[in-house]
Amino acid sequence: MKLFYKSAIALVVISILLTACQKEEKSTDKQEQTVEKIQTQVSAKDQGTNTDENPAVSVDTKPSNEPTEAEKAKLIYEEYWQRSLEMNPIMATFQGDDRYNDRLGDFGSTEGLAKQKAFNQEFLNKINQIDAAKLIGQDLLSYQIFKDERLAEKAGERYLDHLQPIQQFYNPFNFLAMLGSGQSAQPFKTVKDYENWLNRLSEVPTAVEVVIANMRQGMQKGVVQPKVLMQKVLPQLKAHITDDVEKSLFYGPVRSMPDSFSEEDKKRLSAAYIEAIKSIVVPSYRKIHDFVEQEYLPTARDTHGMVALPNGKDWYAFKVKQTTSTDLTPEQIHQIGLDEVTRIHKEMDNVMKQVEFNGTLKEFFAFTKNSKQFTFKDKRAMLDAYESLREQLDKAAPSLFKVIPKAQFEIRAVEAFREQSASSASYQRAAPDGSRPGVFYVNTYDLSARPSWTVESLYLHEAVPGHHFQISTQQELEGIPDFRRFGGTTAYVEGWGLYSESLGKEMGVYTDPYQYFGALAAELWRAIRLVVDTGLHAKGWTREQVLEYMQANSPAAEARRVSEAERFMAIPSQALAYKIGQLKIRELRTLAESELGDKFDVREFHYQVLKDGALPLNILEAKIRKWIKASK
Repeated sequence: MKLFYKSAIALVVISILLTACQKEEKSTDKQEQTVEKIQTQVSAKDQGTNTDENPAVSVDTKPSNEPTEAEKAKLIYEEYWQRSLEMNPIMATFQGDDRYNDRLGDFGSTEGLAKQKAFNQEFLNKINQIDAAKLIGQDLLSYQIFKDERLAEKAGERYLDHLQPIQQFYNPFNFLAMLGSGQSAQPFKTVKDYENWLNRLSEVPTAVEVVIANMRQGMQKGVVQPKVLMQKVLPQLKAHITDDVEKSLFYGPVRSMPDSFSEEDKKRLSAAYIEAIKSIVVPSYRKIHDFVEQEYLPTARDTHGMVALPNGKDWYAFKVKQTTSTDLTPEQIHQIGLDEVTRIHKEMDNVMKQVEFNGTLKEFFAFTKNSKQFTFKDKRAMLDAYESLREQLDKAAPSLFKVIPKAQFEIRAVEAFREQSASSASYQRAAPDGSRPGVFYVNTYDLSARPSWTVESLYLHEAVPGHHFQISTQQELEGIPDFRRFGGTTAYVEGWGLYSESLGKEMGVYTDPYQYFGALAAELWRAIRLVVDTGLHAKGWTREQVLEYMQANSPAAEARRVSEAERFMAIPSQALAYKIGQLKIRELRTLAESELGDKFDVREFHYQVLKDGALPLNILEAKIRKWIKASK
């Protein structure tokens, strides 16, 4: 939800919108003390405890005609959110806010970066005027998260993400094509909708110029992408350079124009779209394609990790802290990964015994990877396999969850133009107003690399009770500011997705030992990510070393190993979120089960984890520990 959400740069915000919401916070010793205070008050409020005896937290006693500190803070959050949407109009579109559907937004221009920096400092100054001692419960929680986000934004300003705006995984021009296809968040229901997209499209040439200027600056500073990634970008861009307008993905809205439009509007809009494809789309994609091919690629680096970039080791460590919302170092995470790989291999040995496979684990990997019994006959069969789980898991969810989100979701194949570089699956959030369902994207490219034993664990991760369930639950929360409803910490979001995979047996799936093996393989893959992501970016591993480690320790087919290795190269640290978050949630559940004994209620535990949105892991842990203490 890359999208995917969190840099000072609108371009990065665009990227983040492609994945689950990924906003991370910075933690300091002082902030951790405040976390403890926050969760004491949140817990007390939830349990009905009187907190007046605590002199460290007082209730605001200003006259009723003056706003309280909580009310002042809420006004700050609302102003911040509304101005954020105006500055990032595509983010607004994804939230179902149509006010800015005719604008593209800034793609990282000098002026735009300066504006974003000033904007962040303005709201850091504003939140610093709030007296946190007069806040309790959710108000104090919102204050600390908001302030931490502003501090993280400020700390990240020294790093030059905007100089590397394109790679094969997060390509903003892929994203524009998805919007323009009529199959994504951009609405195409009214004449005004069609005119909005034409206006938004008219800003693309400027965006191309900004992106090229930033990439040239990156070339001068030695901040460039790995060559192997940029080679994958070229076919993505070339797919939209066509002489046949009707073959363009951007022609989709013309083909599906509503019958309710007058003949005059149909004719006018069709002509305008054809002209826009010829005069804006094709020239813009050709320009960025030729720049990448002729200028950028010759200067792109042959190295593969961030450690090769200027200040790359510190840059990566910063990303790790943001992504995980912990103080774990890359070296510590690397070791955690190695230990988890060993543990999961032992669990896989048990599955081998259950299915009476005679051979080594590596031979079992080869069998599960190559046996035709695990290969779908066609793409439709693969999509149907995912669809067949919907009813069963919807019925099972109430046994584990007190609150079931209202939002619905669709299951779709990843579009052909990006399937070779896309991950195995991903989720695009539903519109908060219910006007657009969520989308569970399944990659149907190279069916030999998508064995049937991956289906149940992937569904649990992306749909129910994973990303769709968690993100929709968060969007439907009441009484919290929008920056929390639509924000979140990557390690929580992806950690919840991986934790959801572990619930399969409790929800009635994984009855087939090969499906359970698929769950173990998925967990193993996330453990491997800890090893190879830190290997690449902190230890100087090459792409080839990563591929070799994957091959030796997992059953993943070559196509997946390649796409995943290159994903880790493209978005450093993001792959750490899954296992670090899952381990923390599982640790907290084990603690609750041990401490509460017969009083433990899994539905209540999940409610406590989900009810405040995607929190930083340090705040989540403090909150759950306080809940456990209060529940004894």
